[in-house]
Amino acid sequence: MKEDSLASKVYVELRRKILSNQLVPGIRLKEDVWAKRMEVNRMAVREALTRLLGENLIVFGEKGGYFVKSLSAADIKEIRELREVLELGALRLTFQKRDDVLIKKLEDICDDFTSMVSGGYFGGACEADVKFHETLIDSASNKKLMDLYQLSNIPLFHHKLGQAQTHLNDYEQTDFEHRQIVQAMKENDLKLAEETLIKHLIRGEVSVLDLE
Repeated sequence: MKEDSLASKVYVELRRKILSNQLVPGIRLKEDVWAKRMEVNRMAVREALTRLLGENLIVFGEKGGYFVKSLSAADIKEIRELREVLELGALRLTFQKRDDVLIKKLEDICDDFTSMVSGGYFGGACEADVKFHETLIDSASNKKLMDLYQLSNIPLFHHKLGQAQTHLNDYEQTDFEHRQIVQAMKENDLKLAEETLIKHLIRGEVSVLDLE
C-alpha cells in the first residue's frame, strides 16, 4: 500500500475513534503504539497526526507529543449552536426528499444504537449516534453542507457521552429522541422533528457539561 494510503488509513481510524469517544480528551497518541496497532510505519502515523492537528482535533503538548484535544464550556456551547443551525437546515431539506429508503436507513441506525447500548458497547453506541446525525446531514443532498459539517468536526459534541457508562438514561433518552425524529419524518411532521432535534441538542450540551 502506498504511503499516502497508509496515512489515510490511520487518519480515518484515529478520527473515527476520537469522534466516538473511544479516544478520550487528554489521551496521548504515541506514534510507535499506533504504528504497531495499525501495522504501518511511523511516518504514516506522523502524517495522520499532522492532519488531525491541522483540523484541531488534537494538540501538541508543551513537552512534546500529540494529545486528543479537550473542549471548554464555551467550545461546547458554540458547537451546539452551530449544530443547531446546520442540522435544522439539513432536516428541512431532508423532509423535502425523504422516502422509505431513508427512513429504513435511519431506523436501522436506531436499532444498531439500541443493540450497542443493550450489550454495553458504549463506544459503538456513540459511533451509531454520530452516524445518525451524519445521515441526516448527508440526506439533505447538499455537498457544501456536508463538507462544512465534517470540516467543523461537529460530531465532537458526542465526545463525552461515551464516558457516561453510569448514565444509561442519557442513552435511553438519545434513543427515544432519534426515534421520535424518524417517526415525525414518517408522519410528515416537520415541526415535531425540529422541536425534538433542538431539545436533543440542548440536552446533549447539558449532559456534556455535567460530566466536566
